[in-house]
Amino acid sequence: MSAARTYRWLMEASAPQSGDGFDAHVCASILALAIFQAREEGRTLAATSGLDAAALAAFAARVFPAIAGKLAAMAGGDAPAPSVEEASARDLLLMYGNGDYAFLHPLSTMIARRCQQPHHLWQDLGLRNRGELSELMTRHFTRLKLKNSADMKWKKFIFRMVCASEGFSLCPAPVCSDCDDFASCFGSEEGAARLAHIFNEHRV
Repeated sequence: MSAARTYRWLMEASAPQSGDGFDAHVCASILALAIFQAREEGRTLAATSGLDAAALAAFAARVFPAIAGKLAAMAGGDAPAPSVEEASARDLLLMYGNGDYAFLHPLSTMIARRCQQPHHLWQDLGLRNRGELSELMTRHFTRLKLKNSADMKWKKFIFRMVCASEGFSLCPAPVCSDCDDFASCFGSEEGAARLAHIFNEHRV
């Protein structure tokens, strides 16, 4: 099944109480990309999403109840233990998150796992654009969104906050405006949406 079909399969199974559908769209985007990556790279869905079978089943029961069992069966085993950096990113998201913990925990876990990928965070979450990531952060990580008042790239900002919470800094300058890496932290995050790119390469 293509990434586009996987996304549609997930959205068609979304719970009626998903409000305006944005949360279901975000979760379907993350999982569709994680499922595609797992298949293409010979890895497990647990590895690419960060959620093992039990966590996937519980999460899907809330967001995609019609296919909760099928998603759990796709996990392929336990999720590899997160690195220190990944665990710290997850814990930071949880600390600044708002809303239902039963939804927030798996969402934070998936975001932290996808932070390990090499593209812009909005791309590695399978979203259409950076605006959708901004909406996600506003809805579920409001205090963190407010802290990112300078609109730093989200992956950079999350790990900068992790560094600060541990009492050290990887930044080469004390003030962002004086830093030689300013453009890499605050520059454009333009690019193709990964699901759209995959769709174009693998026509349904």
